[in-house]
Amino acid sequence: MGDPADAPDRIEVFETHLARGGAPWIPVMGEYHFSRDCPERWREELAKMRSGGVTVVATYVLWILHEEHRGQVRWDGARDLRRFIATARDVGLEVMVRVGPWAHGETRNGGFPDWLQELPVAHRTDDPAYLAIVREWFREIAAQLHGLLHEDGGPVIGIQVENEIYDQPEHVRTLRRMAEDLGIRAPLWTATGWGGAALPEGEVLPVYAGYSDGFWEESTTGWPDFGRTHFVFSDVRDDLSVGADLRATPAPEQALRADSDPWPYATCELGGGMTVAYHRRPFVDAEDVAALALTKIGSGSSWQGYYLFHGGLHAMGELSTTQESQATGYPNDVPVRDYDFFAPIGAAGRQRAHFHALRRQHLMLAQYAPSIAPFRPVIPSQDPVRWAVRGAGERAWLFVGNHQPAAEPLGAVEDVQFSVAFGGRTVLVPTRPVTLDPGFSAVWPVRQPLGDVASVTVTAQPITEVNGPEGPVVFLHAADGVPPQFQLEGVAESEIRGAATVVDGDLLLATPQAPPGIGCEIRVGETTFVLLDDAAASGLWKGEIDGRETVVIWCGTGWFDGSFHVVAPEGEEKLYAWPPLEEDTNPPAGVLRPSRVAADPRSALELSVPAFPNAPTAPVRTGGSAGRLSAPDDVDFAGVEPVRIDVPGDAFDGVDRAILEIDWIGDVLRVYAGDVLLADQFWSGRIFEVDITPSREEVLASGLRIVAFAWDPSAGIHVDPRVRPSGSDPVLEIRHARIRSERIREIR
Repeated sequence: MGDPADAPDRIEVFETHLARGGAPWIPVMGEYHFSRDCPERWREELAKMRSGGVTVVATYVLWILHEEHRGQVRWDGARDLRRFIATARDVGLEVMVRVGPWAHGETRNGGFPDWLQELPVAHRTDDPAYLAIVREWFREIAAQLHGLLHEDGGPVIGIQVENEIYDQPEHVRTLRRMAEDLGIRAPLWTATGWGGAALPEGEVLPVYAGYSDGFWEESTTGWPDFGRTHFVFSDVRDDLSVGADLRATPAPEQALRADSDPWPYATCELGGGMTVAYHRRPFVDAEDVAALALTKIGSGSSWQGYYLFHGGLHAMGELSTTQESQATGYPNDVPVRDYDFFAPIGAAGRQRAHFHALRRQHLMLAQYAPSIAPFRPVIPSQDPVRWAVRGAGERAWLFVGNHQPAAEPLGAVEDVQFSVAFGGRTVLVPTRPVTLDPGFSAVWPVRQPLGDVASVTVTAQPITEVNGPEGPVVFLHAADGVPPQFQLEGVAESEIRGAATVVDGDLLLATPQAPPGIGCEIRVGETTFVLLDDAAASGLWKGEIDGRETVVIWCGTGWFDGSFHVVAPEGEEKLYAWPPLEEDTNPPAGVLRPSRVAADPRSALELSVPAFPNAPTAPVRTGGSAGRLSAPDDVDFAGVEPVRIDVPGDAFDGVDRAILEIDWIGDVLRVYAGDVLLADQFWSGRIFEVDITPSREEVLASGLRIVAFAWDPSAGIHVDPRVRPSGSDPVLEIRHARIRSERIREIR
C-alpha cells in the first residue's frame, strides 16, 4: 500500500495515519455518483464539493448502467467515467473509484446487470465462471482509467473493491489482484470493514461507516440504538448495524476497537444525511451531520469520508428502473428516482446548512492536519461531558460534544472545565467553568501555534489562516454560549490590541472587546485573530480568485472555479473578503472588506396548483425478504387522477438553473413532464426540490403533471414525530409550489 519512498508527492499509510509528501494528511472524501447526475452539471457540482473542503471525490461504477445488454458496454453521456474523472482533476479533486463489481448504493441487484444476476454462477465468490465475467468488466474499467491513475500523474489515488462483503477475504484479495493485472493500480486500496467484515490481511484498508439514523431499521423502531454511539467519543470503529438487513452471515458480538486494528481509522460512509425507504423515513438534521463528523475526528479518524456528499437521481435504464426494491429481492422499497439523501449538496445542487458547517471542519483539517492526524485520541469518561484529546508532547486539540439528535437531545451541562495534562504542566480550559448548551460541539487548540504566536489555548475553533501584507490572519469560530478566551504564553501585554488582558502567572489571558462577528479582532504581535459568530463562520470560504488565495465571507450558495461564483440573492447582500477584492480609498479598520452583490428580483416564480380531485391512500401491502411495507407501483399510480401545473413560457429566460420546489404533505408524489417521470418523493417532512432545467422543452410543452397518494395514518409508516401529522384522517396537500430561479454571478 502506498507509493515508493522516493516519490515526491508520495502517499504513505502508517498505523495511525496517512501521509502525503512526507507530511501527515487527512483526506476529506465525499461521495458523488457521476451516473446519477447530468454531465453538463459535473464541473459546477464538483467545484462546489471542492469549495466545501472535499479533497477526494468517491464514485460508484454501477455495472447495470453500463452493460444492460451483455457485451454492449456503454460509456456515453452520464455513463462517461473518464470525463467525470478528468473534470474532477480540472477542479482540483482526486478520485476514489469504487469498482465493485457489487456496489449496493440502493441500486437494483447491487449494481449487477439483470443478465448477470440470472446466470447460474456463484456470485461474489472465486467461482471461475463468475471471475471470468468480472475480468472482462474490469478490463473495460481499466481502459477508462488509462492515463488517469496516480502513477501517471492523474487524480485516481484509490480503488475500492466490492462492498459490504463479510466472509470472503480471499475473494477480495482475488479482485484486487485481478484489477492490478489489468492495469488498475493505485496507492490506496480499500474495502468496507463494517459488520465485522473478514478482509485479507495487509491487502486493503478497512473503511467504516457512521450514521445517526438508518432507513434499514424497522418501521416500529424509534431512534436506533446505534445512533447514540456516533455522538460519543469512543475507540469503537465498527458499526455492526450497517447493512445488517442484507447480510447472510451473523455479525460478531463485539465491534472492532482501535487497539485491535493495525490500520489508521478511515471512514467512507459518515452519514452526510440519510435516504428513505417506503416503510421508514428518517429525518436527520444538519446539526446531527456536523456533530457526528466532529465526533469521529475526536475519536481518531484520519480519513473523513461522507456518503452521500452530493445527492442524485436513480438512473432510468433501457430495460428497467435501477432502484433497490422488494421486487428485486431486497427487504426495502426505495423511490424510483429520488436519491437526494438530504446530502450536504442536494440532488438539485442546493447547498444545505450542513454543507456550510462541515466546510468549517474541513478547512481546519486542511490547515492543521499535521498536528492532529498522527495522534490517537485520549478519551476520558464521557459522563457528564463528552470530550477527547488528540496530541502529544506539549500540544493538543481538545474536542467537545454536547449534541444528540432531537429524538434524545442532551441537556445543558453546567460548571464545565477541562483539565489537559502534559508532561510538565496541566492546562485548564477555560480558566473558569462555563455552561455547555444543548447542541454545542467544538474543537479547541491547547498550546498550539497559530499564526506566528507560538502557544495559543483558546475557547474558539480555528478555521483557517491566510497571510496578509501586515502578517498572518487566523479565522476562528466563537460558538454561542462559550465566551472566547485566549491563554497566551511568551506574549507581553504590550503586544495585544483589541482585547482586555489579565496576567495569570506565566499566562496572559485575553478576551475580545467586541462581540464575535466580522469586526471582532484581536492583534497579538504580527498576527490578527478574527473571531466570527455562528453565521459568519458558516459563511467562511477559502479558495483562489485569479490565482490569489482568498478568504470570503458569503452566507449563500457559492463555489470557487477560477473566480468565486455566487447564486444571486433575493435582496442585495454584502460579501466580505481578505485580501480585498476591490480598491477602497477609505478602507474600514478591520481585516475583512465588503463588496456588494446585486439582487435578483426574479428569483421566485409562484405556481398555481389545483386541488387534488381526490385523496386516495396507497394499498397497504408487505413484501420483500423482511415482510416490510411496500410502495405503490406503476399500476397503483395509473389509477390516480393527476393535477396539472402550467409553467409560464418565460420561466427559463436568463436562468442558469430552475428548481421546482413543492412544499407538501402526503405519502408518495411523482412529477412528470409529459410521460417522462422527472422525480418522485416519499414524504418525510422535507420540501421536494427538482431541477427541471434539463427537461425545459418537455416542461414548456406539456407543463407538469403531479400524481400523489395521501398520507395514511393507519399504515404504520415511520415518519419523525416532529413532522408526522397528528390527526387520524388521510392527508394530501400541496402547501405551495414555486420555481426558484438561479442566476450565477462571478465575483473577482
